[in-house]
Amino acid sequence: MITVAAALAHLFALVSPLEAEDVALTKAHGRVLAKDVHATRNQPPFAASAMDGYAVKGTEIGTGQSFDIIGEAAAGHRWDGTVGSGQAVRIFTGAPLPDGTDHVLIQENVARAGDTITVDDSANDKSHVRPAGADFKTGDAIKAPRRLTPSDVALLASMNIAHVPVVRRPIIAIIATGDELVQPGETPGNDQIIASNSYGLAALIEELGAQARLLPIARDNHASLDLAFDLAADADLIITIGGASVGDHDLVGHVAQAKGMQRAFYKVAMRPGKPLMAGRIGDAAMIGLPGNPVSAMVCGHIFVAPVIRKMLGLGTHPAARETHKLAKDIRANGPREHYMRAHLGADGVTIFDRQDSALLTVLANANCLAVRPIDDPARQAGADIEIIRL
Repeated sequence: MITVAAALAHLFALVSPLEAEDVALTKAHGRVLAKDVHATRNQPPFAASAMDGYAVKGTEIGTGQSFDIIGEAAAGHRWDGTVGSGQAVRIFTGAPLPDGTDHVLIQENVARAGDTITVDDSANDKSHVRPAGADFKTGDAIKAPRRLTPSDVALLASMNIAHVPVVRRPIIAIIATGDELVQPGETPGNDQIIASNSYGLAALIEELGAQARLLPIARDNHASLDLAFDLAADADLIITIGGASVGDHDLVGHVAQAKGMQRAFYKVAMRPGKPLMAGRIGDAAMIGLPGNPVSAMVCGHIFVAPVIRKMLGLGTHPAARETHKLAKDIRANGPREHYMRAHLGADGVTIFDRQDSALLTVLANANCLAVRPIDDPARQAGADIEIIRL
């Protein structure tokens, strides 16, 4: 068996960042920016009013000073001309400042009579002007790599970028294996269960920004597994679930090797998830996950997610960890790194008593994994423990 860190190093070596493609701005949310993009204009493109009021020359402002109103400016409707001494232009938020002005008297600070305004005794120490280029200037960059948020999309739009270079979404083929499995919605036999792992992993994969391709369940025979691998041949990453152990019906490794798989490792010193294999088969990387539901999902967070992030150009980083306080005592850990289902709350980290790798209800109630190092000694409530958020 190898360590989790060694397994991750092998997995990172199996994949590379994918190529870029251009997508419409409307399709850019959640994608990873593949290269720097640059603003094509200033924002705002002109000095603009930040308030409703009157545009004047700032040095002429004083208590009791009067200005004659000679025009009006609104957003999208510039007032053309030059404002002279003792003159003002009625202006609204977002409108370009007229030539000859550099200050907006807000309407609350003046008294108006006809076409004349008189300044009251307010301080008027703020210009209420947004300078040209105050937000960004032509040539300013959004740096890659970056997973684009709704705020990023708004910024790209204001930079007048209609098409965005993003990393191609990896295609991840998921092959659930086993005679005991049926699809959700089907009626299982007395000795069958519902295939759950593939759907949970597909959701995780889509959430990470890749494309999940759910293939038909592969039965426990060479012909069915052979066909499943053929169907997955054009994927960037093939994930198998189950059949990777050493039982008489665990055929995934044999069929994969017959298809030319170059195995990188088999078995990891972790709980849950020991029977994990990985390698390359054709042009695709392959990860063989254990069949127990919780084992497959935990390995999805610990191994599949970092691999997908590398394929998206987001670097080679393990799942992010945080340190929090234990809410109650825990016993010593054994010879494998243990990823324990837990809940982080106001009192700290509570590790659930039941850690069986078949219990999806426990995983669904967890919001984190508490990480126990190999041979970690017993810890008391209040001690530090590392977690990975789910």
